[in-house]
Amino acid sequence: MFWFVLALISAFCLGFYDVLRKYSLRSNAVLPVLLVSTLTSSVLLLPLCLASSFGVVSPDCWAYIPPISLHQHMLLVAKAAIVLGSWVFVYYGMKHLPLSIVAPIRATAPVWTLIGALIIFTERPNAVQWVGLTVVFVFFFLFSVAGKREGINFKANKWVWCVVAGTLVGAASALFDKHIISNEHINRMSVLFYYSCYQFVMTIPLALVMWNPARLRFKAERKAGSGETDEQIAERVGYEPFRWKWSIPMIGIVIVAADFFYYGALDHPDSMISLISPIRRSNAIVSFTLAALIFHERNMLRKGLCLLGILCGIAIIIFGSL
Repeated sequence: MFWFVLALISAFCLGFYDVLRKYSLRSNAVLPVLLVSTLTSSVLLLPLCLASSFGVVSPDCWAYIPPISLHQHMLLVAKAAIVLGSWVFVYYGMKHLPLSIVAPIRATAPVWTLIGALIIFTERPNAVQWVGLTVVFVFFFLFSVAGKREGINFKANKWVWCVVAGTLVGAASALFDKHIISNEHINRMSVLFYYSCYQFVMTIPLALVMWNPARLRFKAERKAGSGETDEQIAERVGYEPFRWKWSIPMIGIVIVAADFFYYGALDHPDSMISLISPIRRSNAIVSFTLAALIFHERNMLRKGLCLLGILCGIAIIIFGSL
């Protein structure tokens, strides 16, 4: 069960990853934060790639990054696109929502993975899994009621739907991860390095199209001298300035650590994605606890009970999958 321990370590890292993202996104532009964090991940792994290419790191070392085929590169391009799509949705949602709202929504990812398997593979859940699904959805409904106490209407709030969309795409990514590691046998360090690089490259045009035009409009309006404050101009043109925080590159470092242990778990011959995915989502406990300690968010007891119910439902689903 060594893969189980690796999955737990990955979950612990993901808890801190969520906190770093939330802190970095406060009063900050989303896409530049994403750009810098993905750049950090790539730069962090680049020395290992160069050392592997020049024979400094031997093939039997855990840090070795072997060359991969064109087909495998294309698979990692697809993975980078899937993960980037998930992150864009989640980053925007996380910027505008309390972390104690985001973490429980993200914790439902294994449920969507199971539902995806039902649709794609026409599987039928057993009685225990039905009970687990029912528990999850009941407590998710109660969680939405708790969210209304903070003025967050789950049905009408677009940021909630962003987090839900990011969670759905992330669930698809989990299935794809198992395929590229177990079926395509791509080295986990190669996955880490190349998909980080592809993510960074894909984020550049995204930032140029979605963020840079507003920045240029803001600069032009400010230069024209309309008499408005910078805040008024920024709000009118839809521009969010980028503010450097040291937590931003830490996002890239921590996600590399989380993924390193995650792919190590997937690489184990006895590992099961149906169990690894729920274990990883237990990071919600770390995220939720730190949200209370660091950000002093409200209604934590009520939301905590709902999170506990969701995690219990997921535990029942895991038990039914054994």
